Amino acid sequence: MDSPEVTFTLAYLVFAMCFVFTPNEFYSAGLTVQNLLSGWLGSEDAAFVPYHLRRTSATLLSHSLLPLGYYMGMCFAASEKQLYSPGHASQAWQLFLLLAVTLPLVSSTLIYYWSWNKWTRHPLAQTLALYALPQSGWQAVASSINTEFRRIDKFATGAPGARVIVTDTWVMKVTTYRVHVAQQQDVHLTVTESRQHDLSPDSNLPVQLLTIRVASTNPAMQPFDIRLNSAEYGELCEKLHAPIRSAANVVIRQSLGDLFLETFASLVEVNPAYSVPSNQELEACTGCMQTQASVKLVKTCQEPAVGECQQCYCRPMWCLTCMGKWFASRQDPQRPDTWLASRVPCPTCRARFCILDVCCVR
Repeated sequence: MDSPEVTFTLAYLVFAMCFVFTPNEFYSAGLTVQNLLSGWLGSEDAAFVPYHLRRTSATLLSHSLLPLGYYMGMCFAASEKQLYSPGHASQAWQLFLLLAVTLPLVSSTLIYYWSWNKWTRHPLAQTLALYALPQSGWQAVASSINTEFRRIDKFATGAPGARVIVTDTWVMKVTTYRVHVAQQQDVHLTVTESRQHDLSPDSNLPVQLLTIRVASTNPAMQPFDIRLNSAEYGELCEKLHAPIRSAANVVIRQSLGDLFLETFASLVEVNPAYSVPSNQELEACTGCMQTQASVKLVKTCQEPAVGECQQCYCRPMWCLTCMGKWFASRQDPQRPDTWLASRVPCPTCRARFCILDVCCVR
């Protein structure tokens, strides 16, 4: 093979892989089906189901055109092979051209079949039809999903090619070619696997990835797996109406923030207690307004005039959990080894304190 042919082949292979398995750089550059065809696809926030009916179809057709694009590029990169005239090309290239033309034709036929009668035959519409009431159609279910997706309290996580979305009624997984949908009241969720990674792609901290099997009580619904960071597990549980079961061999580790709050509370418990004057009443926590203030900042780590810590003269205004969250929010997420020994300003008067200065109210 000549050098231009090899160069083009390698370059096109990299482009095709990145176009199908889109990295962050391609998303930033706008080289995605969603961005290139945004005018036709519409807005996901405005109409979630219609958007993904069109997106999955457009993605399938766009990816099926990649082999034909390679053949057309090779017509210029390897002009001596006379690929622009299929009759003069070798038998191998003729077979490749046949495949390259067949794929988009098959995709186009399938998409036309899906779009018949207002997308009724699309796999997503077929799935929604299983949840429709007898007197209504899948469009009514789609309208419900569209409404819930627009709400700001939904749970959403994951890469664009494997997003997990949980609303008040639905559990959904959005992939490149398909959207899995299950109704919360009909599903059983089980943590089937956990994987520990030393480094997260977004930080230098260890991360645990959980695999959760979503199985419906409806036999017509195929189960599917969702994957998420264990740090988001608690938020997911809050959005779900039913508990998540765990396989016997799966251990779910707490997030770094949860581990710190647990350690923070245990250390504060052994600090000297603060006695509230008899004429002073404790108010609700300024942070959460849900529980009574339970901690007071008193410099006990060193003598009053020694060290970086300062005396705080604020009355008890925070609960232990909110103070711990404030302390954690002032830390460098890339340096968790320094959290316990650090000093932060009081959330009210800005006097600097350490964990040894946080005293429980008695």
